Amino acid sequence: MLKKFHQIYLSLENDIRNNRYLPGERLPTEVMLAKEYGVSRETIRKAQDLLLEKGFIQKKQGCGAIVLDINKFEIAGSDLQSFSELQKERSLENSITVLKNKKEKVSKQLAKQLNIDESSQVISVERLRKIEGESVILDKDYFIAEIIKEIPLEKVQGSIYNYIEKDLQLTIGYANKVFTVEPVTEEDKILLDIKDDTHVVVIRSEVYLEDTRLFQYHESRHRVDKFKFVDFARRKNF
Repeated sequence: MLKKFHQIYLSLENDIRNNRYLPGERLPTEVMLAKEYGVSRETIRKAQDLLLEKGFIQKKQGCGAIVLDINKFEIAGSDLQSFSELQKERSLENSITVLKNKKEKVSKQLAKQLNIDESSQVISVERLRKIEGESVILDKDYFIAEIIKEIPLEKVQGSIYNYIEKDLQLTIGYANKVFTVEPVTEEDKILLDIKDDTHVVVIRSEVYLEDTRLFQYHESRHRVDKFKFVDFARRKNF
């Protein structure tokens, strides 16, 4: 069971996401929130610390907790989560167009990058994702066909990770992620609602099973104004 401060954090997060508290507004004071939730000010402080850590508020001395603009698509750098799972968690209005889902020979470039044999085959999946009616993400996934032999279309349209873990009974372990900002390509201009942007955010990942086998290479291209990188960092004492 979640601790009380975490429950309050989730409640306040939901209030912010549903515009009960708008960007630039102040949250009620610690005293007011403590009275509302029937807890101590220390519990409220812990809940607000989580909001601060996750980028929902900014605390200013003498001003209290000010709500920040969260109207961006969030990617947590330390999480390994499918977009469908994220969409469900964040209640995003989302649709998927499958552009490709076929078994093919791995390209020389990808074979070299992943250190696999050039004769290897992959399940190549390309999906265009719309959020609130706009095409903002282009996903390209390559699954090692020796491990993932096929992916039914209905699974491609939903959560591939759910299919891998529930249907294939494989446990996904970890990933190495690289984030870059790169110039817009002709493909980006055709498929994404780029507007006047000159660059996109690109995430490239090598994803491994719990038994350390590489099974997926992922590349996603994001419109910059719909992307926000979220991570947690703690300063070390040297």
